[in-house]
Amino acid sequence: MSFHIDPVFANRDSAPAGTNDLSGLDAWREMDPQQQPTYLDTPALDEALTSLRNSPPLIFAGEADVLKQRIAAASRGEAFVLAGGDCAESFAGAQADKIRARVQTVLQMAAVLTYGGSMPVVKIGRMAGQFAKPRSADMETRDGATLPSYRGDIVNGYEFTEESRRHDPARLLQGYHVSASTLNLIRAFTQGGFADLRLVHEWNRGFLASNPGYQRYEQTAREIDRAIRFMDACGADFDALKTTEFYAAHEALLLEYERALTRIDSRTGQPYDVSGHFLWIGERTRDINGAHVDFLSKVRNPIGVKLGPTATADDALALAEKLDPDAEPGRLTFVTRMGAGKITEALPNLLSGIGDRLPHVTWVCDPMHGNTITSNTGYKTRRFEDVMAEVEGFFTAHQEAGTIPGGLHIELTGDDVTEIMGGATEIDDEGLRRRYETLVDPRLNHDQSLEMAFQVAEYLTRRN
Repeated sequence: MSFHIDPVFANRDSAPAGTNDLSGLDAWREMDPQQQPTYLDTPALDEALTSLRNSPPLIFAGEADVLKQRIAAASRGEAFVLAGGDCAESFAGAQADKIRARVQTVLQMAAVLTYGGSMPVVKIGRMAGQFAKPRSADMETRDGATLPSYRGDIVNGYEFTEESRRHDPARLLQGYHVSASTLNLIRAFTQGGFADLRLVHEWNRGFLASNPGYQRYEQTAREIDRAIRFMDACGADFDALKTTEFYAAHEALLLEYERALTRIDSRTGQPYDVSGHFLWIGERTRDINGAHVDFLSKVRNPIGVKLGPTATADDALALAEKLDPDAEPGRLTFVTRMGAGKITEALPNLLSGIGDRLPHVTWVCDPMHGNTITSNTGYKTRRFEDVMAEVEGFFTAHQEAGTIPGGLHIELTGDDVTEIMGGATEIDDEGLRRRYETLVDPRLNHDQSLEMAFQVAEYLTRRN
């Protein structure tokens, strides 16, 4: 699948939305929406939103529908979802080499998971739109100065100055354009031979050769190598394996941005949010009567909801009824984020309370957000062992409940950062100082991401 971003063709499938066509999509404005920017320059905001409403879609409704089918397969155990990318993308980080490294990491992980699960892997990037983050406090104080908290590059800057931290509506347009260029580059990578399975496998072999701590995974790599040589000997059409589907996802946090990029699909007459293929609602904004749930209930993209350890079966059932009243497979994904110390109790209780009432919902594990700690050296971090403990708890809970563990949703980078402690490379408390680069949450680096993939492949192999 390719991304069609060329402005010459972009409006053929999705016409700009008129108010009459999208009636009901503005109800969220009366619901006290949470985690929204405070723009003081109303004319500048109106100008930015008008430009967004008249801009070509970043994705097409038909692409979102295909992704819905792929996620539906994961809900039946016929595929596995892998969503990965930055915690919060930065405008400065939208460089070709950094985007390539993130895409490469996801492709490498997917190759290992495909073999372990003997099933397709649905590849989704937290890319081309993941520019906004919810914050626990509106303001931040340093050295006696109090300024607005950093909410992501699409809202304000990271530098701790009054001008940088001002909520600037011009950043909405900048986010759109950076997303468009990122999607265009992803299309080039995934459709131009960069995703060739044989090339990806060679990357993984190189990864194992350069990391003695990962010798336990060499058997899996040898098996993949043997499978590829067998396919080659049988005359398999490797040309068909040179390209891959790759979808874009982000948290639909800024409702003005999402609303401005909602269009009526000319095929179906239904509204789609064309800012990304897959959109999710965070743990902080999943109030059943809240603005985010109301808005996403009215667009036809596949959507996700983060569920923390306090989520109850009643919460999940109510969200499913609101967001997916037709019980459409692939429409709704629950992304659990419990924490390693809580998942062994919280997730079994949740699954038991739901029973067999949501067979069409896809269950995905976010093992990152429930395991955040502060290191002795003051860094916001996570322990790799805690992350993997939550993944194991996720698989175990679904196995015991007779439900299907449908995927992973993780924060990663293709760079050699040192933000998460542990793993085979044994990043310790002091090691965090070497390359701690994230602006918000710590991410798995390239090696840790692949280490996770090989471990999860073992879970999938046992499941089969």
